[in-house]
Amino acid sequence: MGDSSTKNVVEEVIAYSDDIIEYLEVEKDANILTQHLEYSKVLQSQCLADSNDVRSLLQDYQRKIDMSKKKTDEAKFEVASDAEINLLQKELEEELQRERLLRKELRFITNKISDLEHQRVSVEERRQILKNLEQDELKAQMKLSMYASVTNVIPNLDDHAKVSGHIVQIDKRLDEMFEFDPTRTTAFDTCNSIWKMVGM
Repeated sequence: MGDSSTKNVVEEVIAYSDDIIEYLEVEKDANILTQHLEYSKVLQSQCLADSNDVRSLLQDYQRKIDMSKKKTDEAKFEVASDAEINLLQKELEEELQRERLLRKELRFITNKISDLEHQRVSVEERRQILKNLEQDELKAQMKLSMYASVTNVIPNLDDHAKVSGHIVQIDKRLDEMFEFDPTRTTAFDTCNSIWKMVGM
């Protein structure tokens, strides 16, 4: 019964060690996500400014179109010459063309803002995941520290090809290294050997 619980403790220590290593690899992604978030904020601010400029231009062009229509109507009532009517008609068509281009640009900017908002939400979700991973990693470190204090075993987390580490007993001034090849030794035998070394 004691061997089974010992085996479970060792397996938990190894599992938490693996989780810590995965977290350390994910930490690089946190820096990249933070940079992307800053970039998306700047880009969103620029897009909003561009959008406001385009709206202002649209309003100006709409006023000009309205004035052109008004002039056209007045010209018709005043029985203006054909040349004046043609000129006013041409101005109206140019203004309408400009308005179409500005509306197209506004749609593009609006779509870009929408995309940036989706990216921002995605970055926030990833940031929350990273925060949760940090909390899990802290819990794992605390458990690992507790296991090391109780068992006097400090595992080597750098080498996944073998089970290795140190047995440290401060009162006996003992620091003994252990190393087992999992392809040659069963997990049960490895666990028993470590416990015998701890019990010395």
